[in-house]
Amino acid sequence: MDYIQQRFSVPFEYRVYFTSHLFQQQNPVLRQFLQADVSDNIKKIFFVIDSEVAACHPTLMDDIRQYFAANSEVILIDDMLIVPGGEACKNTDVYVHEIIAAVDEHGIDRHSYIAAIGGGAVLDMVGYAAAISHRGIRHIRMPTTVLSQNDSGVGVKNGINYNGKKNFIGTFAPPVAVFNDDHFLTTLADREWRAGIAEAVKVALIKDKQFYAWLCKNALALNRREMEPMQYQIKRCAQLHIDHIAGGDPFEKGSSRPLDFGHWSAHKVEQLSNFEIRHGEAVAMGIALDTAYSHLCGWLNEEDARLVIQLLIDLGFDITHPLMEVSDDNSPVIQGLHEFQEHLGGRLTIMLLNEIGKGEEVHHLDISLLQKASEWLKQYHQIEQQ
Repeated sequence: MDYIQQRFSVPFEYRVYFTSHLFQQQNPVLRQFLQADVSDNIKKIFFVIDSEVAACHPTLMDDIRQYFAANSEVILIDDMLIVPGGEACKNTDVYVHEIIAAVDEHGIDRHSYIAAIGGGAVLDMVGYAAAISHRGIRHIRMPTTVLSQNDSGVGVKNGINYNGKKNFIGTFAPPVAVFNDDHFLTTLADREWRAGIAEAVKVALIKDKQFYAWLCKNALALNRREMEPMQYQIKRCAQLHIDHIAGGDPFEKGSSRPLDFGHWSAHKVEQLSNFEIRHGEAVAMGIALDTAYSHLCGWLNEEDARLVIQLLIDLGFDITHPLMEVSDDNSPVIQGLHEFQEHLGGRLTIMLLNEIGKGEEVHHLDISLLQKASEWLKQYHQIEQQ
């Protein structure tokens, strides 16, 4: 057998910054990043902005223009692109092609930047467009929701939906920097403020018992929209996600997806609801279902299971929904198991709870036990509503 063996590794490094009022002239964070990213080439920056963010912050584009007028590290492309927020921007490739057209029109090369300001869906879509333009243009993320600041915005995934399947088309491509500006959180609707906290519950349950205890203690304060606990929650959650990404399989070559605890059903319920159920809301219900299953299969004791469910309720989440209910093998949500496996490949791998702070992967879920877990949650929900 005659062959040539090739093997190499490519290091990736980026920082996640925590700041407020990023585009105020006296805020040095972005300016210092651009100054440190030294290059002899003329660099440009092109902004793609979530329409909901633009509406809630009507001076944002003028603020950006004034900021770059006073800071000449890069050339601002004045023609900023506004795209729909939420899954609407991912359910089509139209906006990806608009970004590619802008790259072509404005001569944006690999040494330049495409910056996305918005929620996780906008970051996903823009990151994908940046990754496939010129085989990779530097991508800056500026997350504006709790969910994107503590989870998706600090990761390495990009993508759009296809044929009703979430993130079917996409890339693994890290950003060059992430800027978490807490000022953007002040204009979030209550649903958006709350939704991202589900990811904090998820990562705490499988990785950090102490953080889980902190969430239980601060759940009502988070639900009241107190900024200080929210800032801590975002930073701790982001740190846990970053630590995991650096831990061995950042591009998900294997079948293991520990950070997707509660997600197999969540992704399906989002799609079944035509994305009227937010991702974080679906994840909360998915966590509840998998927690109940972990209890009924004999791993998690009942007291701990009920405390997890109560934490979700204290945070303001619904713990189940008619679309989440499992009545038999043909229940619509069960299709999510097959799609979850198909998306990653290999064996079906689902994370369950062995105890608080410790997850354990399994390769099979008993549908009859899932049905019992679904009924257990439904009864709990009915009692809570009385």
